Amino acid sequence: MNKATAIVPARYASTRFPGKPLALINGLPMIQHVYERVAKAQAVERVIVATDDRRIAEVVAGFGGEVMLTRADHPTGTDRLAEVAAQIDAELIVNVQGDEPLIDPRMIDQAVTPLLHDSGIQMGTLAARIDELADFYSPNVVKVVKDEAGFALYFSRAPIPWPRDLSQDELAAALPHERLLRHIGLYVYRRDLLLAYPRWPKTALESLENLEQLRALERGVRLYVAETEYACHGVDTPADLERVALLMAKEKNN
Repeated sequence: MNKATAIVPARYASTRFPGKPLALINGLPMIQHVYERVAKAQAVERVIVATDDRRIAEVVAGFGGEVMLTRADHPTGTDRLAEVAAQIDAELIVNVQGDEPLIDPRMIDQAVTPLLHDSGIQMGTLAARIDELADFYSPNVVKVVKDEAGFALYFSRAPIPWPRDLSQDELAAALPHERLLRHIGLYVYRRDLLLAYPRWPKTALESLENLEQLRALERGVRLYVAETEYACHGVDTPADLERVALLMAKEKNN
C-alpha cells in the first residue's frame, strides 16, 4: 500500500509574525519541530518543505530535511503545494501547515488512511469536536458539517449546524455530546486533483466565506472528513510561540 508525501509550505513573510518558520522553540526552529513530527507519521514516506525563502531553505537543509524552492508569487499555500507536486512522483500529497509545531503524527495518519483504503476519495481533511461555546460562535473557528458517510456537506465561519431548539445554556451542556465539529486545516489530495486545483477559478461561496476548501465542494469534489481526538496548537503570533513552548516543555516532562 503506497504511503503519502507530506509537503509543508513555509513563508518567511507574515503580517503578524515575520520569519515565523525560523522562530526558536526550546532552541530549535519551528519548521524543524514540524518536520520531525510529520516524519513520524506512519502513513508518510517523505517530507518536503516548500518555501520561496532561501533563509528557510538553508535552515531546513542544515538539520537534514528535504526542501524545494518555489516561486514567490503564489496566492495560496495550495498553489505552492501544487508546484512541488508537479515535480515529484507521489499519488497522495499531504498539506501540513508549517506553524503547527505540536502536531501529533497520528492526526496525519487519521487524515491519510481513508484515502489509502478507498481510491474513490479524491481529497480528505480533519475535524475535531467543539467543546467550547465560544469556539462554536467564533468566526475564526471554521465549522464543518458532514453527511452520514463522512463527506463534507459545508464549511462555514458561522455556527453550523444551528441548534434551533436549544438555549445557550442547554447548548453548552450538550456540546460534548453533539456532533458539532471544528475544521482542522490539514488536507490530503490525490496528485491529479491537487495539480488541477489552482487552475480552478475562485467560486462564489469561497469568496464569501474566505474558505478555499469551498472551491472543491462547489465543483463537486467529495471531501472526506476524518475525526480526530488530538488538539492543534498553531502559532500566529509571538504570544502563541510562548504558549507552545510551555506546552512542549510540559509534554516532554510527561
